[in-house]
Amino acid sequence: MLIYWLKTVGIGCASLLFLFLGIDDLMNAYSLTNPHMFIVYFFSSNLMILISLSGLLFSFFRIFTFIKNKRLKPL
Repeated sequence: MLIYWLKTVGIGCASLLFLFLGIDDLMNAYSLTNPHMFIVYFFSSNLMILISLSGLLFSFFRIFTFIKNKRLKPL
């Protein structure tokens, strides 16, 4: 059970880190002057943001279903 929670929290924390890195890359992409480099940075940062959001949603739904199932169980 401990490994289950460590994986869930680890995925959530890593996703949060990559979300912030993706947002930072996206903001830095707008300061580029070369249009080709802008396109590369723009799409790579958006891909990073999308993948990290899916990791955050995965962790959120795992925790949410655990809490929901805990409440529904009779004592």
